[in-house]
Amino acid sequence: MRIGELAAGTGVSVRSLRYYEQQNLLAAERSPSGQRHYPDSAVDRVRLIQQLFAAGLSSRTIVELIPCVVDGRATPELLVRLAAHRDRIDRQIADLTDTRDRLEAVITGAGHNMLTGRSCRAEDGA
Repeated sequence: MRIGELAAGTGVSVRSLRYYEQQNLLAAERSPSGQRHYPDSAVDRVRLIQQLFAAGLSSRTIVELIPCVVDGRATPELLVRLAAHRDRIDRQIADLTDTRDRLEAVITGAGHNMLTGRSCRAEDGA
């Protein structure tokens, strides 16, 4: 598939895909005219890259991590680093869960307040 098709299929911009190539996160074959062509597996790879970026990993760490995910190969040093990233991600999940729970309490409370005619705004004394 061509770069525009990969971008459309993953929701990632063409510019980001080019960046992934520059960072050695993604590879494409070139046609004689210079057009990029990606295998179908590139869709899953781009999604994995996006998930790892969203988890806060750098492109350098992702380059090292990709072989672990694809082939199951990892050095002991990389495993230690990945465990540290996992712990940070666990803290992020806990923080997000706490935030969601607080918002849920406000939403539920606001629904209750709507039924009782009370406002949740501080200036109204609620």
